[in-house]
Amino acid sequence: MRFDIITLFPDLFGPVLQQGITRRAFDSGQVEVRLWPLRDHAEGPYRRVDDRPFGGGPGMVMLADPLLRCWQAVQADREASGVPGSPMAPTVLFSPVGERLTQAVVARFAAPGTAEAPNAGAVLVCGRYEGLDQRFIDACVDQQISLGDFVLSGGEIPAMALLDAVARLQPDVLNDAGSHQQDSFSPTLQGMLDCPHYTRPEVWQGPQGPVPVPPVLLSGHHARIDQWRAEQRLRLTQAHRPDLLPD
Repeated sequence: MRFDIITLFPDLFGPVLQQGITRRAFDSGQVEVRLWPLRDHAEGPYRRVDDRPFGGGPGMVMLADPLLRCWQAVQADREASGVPGSPMAPTVLFSPVGERLTQAVVARFAAPGTAEAPNAGAVLVCGRYEGLDQRFIDACVDQQISLGDFVLSGGEIPAMALLDAVARLQPDVLNDAGSHQQDSFSPTLQGMLDCPHYTRPEVWQGPQGPVPVPPVLLSGHHARIDQWRAEQRLRLTQAHRPDLLPD
């Protein structure tokens, strides 16, 4: 799958694409990422990409024309590259009005697709300033996504979050192929939070004294361990995210 990213700050993506375990997805080509610097599609000596808002008010608004030229260049490159399913690839804007980014949304972007309908990825638009000229959004954006009820300086961080979440779901990216199946919010856990985890030493000398690992985890009794983990998942979800539990 291919993700094209329209951004004013392409250099921000280097650490995400070149470091960490998810790098395997990018190096292998399972998740292809192409960066499109927006200023390359701006005109004039200053390569201007924003202007004052009509009606007054603080801040600046991103101009529709540079965005459109960049978006058209992405579409032309996808067609020239023969990207499967290119006409179906959605254009996604990261915005407070968008759908909340959840594991279910990530799974849709990460799905392999089929021979008849391959996963074409998406075109990710990273806004800045007070936002984008609404006319570009109305004409070119298919979907809007939000990380949550707070405001960031731009769409780059949400784009990185989506890329990382999609990359770790690809085959052979994680050391244990079943690792992501035990993640919080996964269908395997019925959308609940994951249980607590422990490792060596068996007794940790913490700031308030020694803290042992729960004895059941040392018992070797797998049925009891599975039961304990299920109970802990339910307890944590009830305490911290009761909205995740079925009505």
